[in-house]
Amino acid sequence: MTYENLVFEHDGPVTIVAINRPKSLNALNVSTVYELLECFYQLTAQFDTVRAVILTGAGEKSFVAGADIQEIHDLDLHTGKELSARGNRLYSLIEKMHVPVIAAVNGFALGGGCELAMACHLRLASENAKFGQPEIKLGIIPGYGGTQRLPRLVGRSRALELMLTGRHISASEALNLGLVNAVFPQAELLPAARKLAQELAAQPRHAVAAILESVENGLQHGIDNGLRVEENLFSYCCGTEDMKEGTSAFLQKREPAFKGR
Repeated sequence: MTYENLVFEHDGPVTIVAINRPKSLNALNVSTVYELLECFYQLTAQFDTVRAVILTGAGEKSFVAGADIQEIHDLDLHTGKELSARGNRLYSLIEKMHVPVIAAVNGFALGGGCELAMACHLRLASENAKFGQPEIKLGIIPGYGGTQRLPRLVGRSRALELMLTGRHISASEALNLGLVNAVFPQAELLPAARKLAQELAAQPRHAVAAILESVENGLQHGIDNGLRVEENLFSYCCGTEDMKEGTSAFLQKREPAFKGR
């Protein structure tokens, strides 16, 4: 499929997806959300070959600066719900991917951009990155999962402060809050994301998928259900060739050669 607002790079088992609307600071308009939905549906179907995904923004100023404000201005009761549901469908798809998705936040990550980063499994940021949920200043609330994911990442009180004030925070403050995993100089961000993605792509894919599914299930449905899912997925991993290879390599004091089986 040809995309108007996305560009791709394939680096072995790692796919890099960049939102490419630099003139609008990579703002998420409706067509970009549709393209991202199609893109991640395609990546989900490539579980055998795509082992990790990096999501970033084109240019050096912005990851995603938020939604298209003109589109927001034109919303009403019904179209507002449709917009929010569409975004939540995309972000839930990313969150439930069976391969790790790394957000390489290379500038502004505001509103829907902050929510998009939070839907990814890991977040790396450049030193010039800015995060925030400024929807309150537009008379609305976060509509792409911000009210749910932000408290889970930084705690209830801090999340409420950020959403009720709409203030922006720096990359260093985001790191201190636990919103991002690491911060790098701008020039080192993408190389660091590539290195991490390649490391994750080299891990046994069934175990990676099982960890992602177990964590997500427990967060969404409670610890008791999560523990049952963990038991089932643990037993599933015990039946894989990669488990035999990993344990044999450990006992033989050598590096494992996982084959994804």
